[in-house]
Amino acid sequence: MSRRGRWVVNTLAAIFCLVWVFPVYWMVNTAFKPRPEVMTSTPHFLPEHATWENFRNAVGQDQFLTDLRNSLIVVAVTVLASIVLGIFAAAGLSRFRFTGRRTIMVVILAVQMLPGTALLIPMFVMFNSLDLLGTYAALILAYVATVLPFSIWVMRGFFVAIPAEIEEAAQIDGATTWRVLVSVLFPLVAPGVISTSIFAFIAAWNDYLFAYTFMQDQSRYTLPVWLASFTNPHTGTDFGGQMAASVLFSVPVVVFFLIIQRNLVAGMSAGAVKG
Repeated sequence: MSRRGRWVVNTLAAIFCLVWVFPVYWMVNTAFKPRPEVMTSTPHFLPEHATWENFRNAVGQDQFLTDLRNSLIVVAVTVLASIVLGIFAAAGLSRFRFTGRRTIMVVILAVQMLPGTALLIPMFVMFNSLDLLGTYAALILAYVATVLPFSIWVMRGFFVAIPAEIEEAAQIDGATTWRVLVSVLFPLVAPGVISTSIFAFIAAWNDYLFAYTFMQDQSRYTLPVWLASFTNPHTGTDFGGQMAASVLFSVPVVVFFLIIQRNLVAGMSAGAVKG
């Protein structure tokens, strides 16, 4: 590529990054503004009188800690369940030959193509008949059902990419099937596990519709529902408080990604050497 071409590509990339970053910047900017600056018709690209009041009001709500606890419980179990079930399902579909294997993979792909809202009513009817509405189990099962098809497909691709000779060599050395999975295959598919854990975390952490529909009890709501509480039909929307709450809501996702990203790179390097 010529020097002029690189300059054009870099310029377009910079413009794209600015367009993508601007909403995040405006969210943080609004979070530090007092209400008069937020409601003014003239936009201020920096707070003239920066304040922490919006953050104090958001954290000071009685529902914040309760919803934070609910989110952490639901997300942690969802990520763990989707990883464990995804690993065993992906290993079975990639390493064993049995009748109906292709049919199962087609069904998994078809389920992955369905939007989450299409599953809302059937899940509601099923959970209602099982008396699970308002429990963590309902929300966790809904998230796992939504995330698991993607997890299986991603991790199956990693299992398929591992040469069969590695597994055969371990079996010749006397390793059992369980030992091969845990000690040989699992370290090599670690990047896939990390990728699916990121997807599962974000999907469960950001969901509003399932949480609001299935929990039906304010004490069991999660943080996305808490974010909606800043809009009141009588007083309007507290934009400063909502933006401050959005910043707080985004921090765990960023921290989780930064922690996982380091392990993702390490896992990819290890897989490249061992493969």
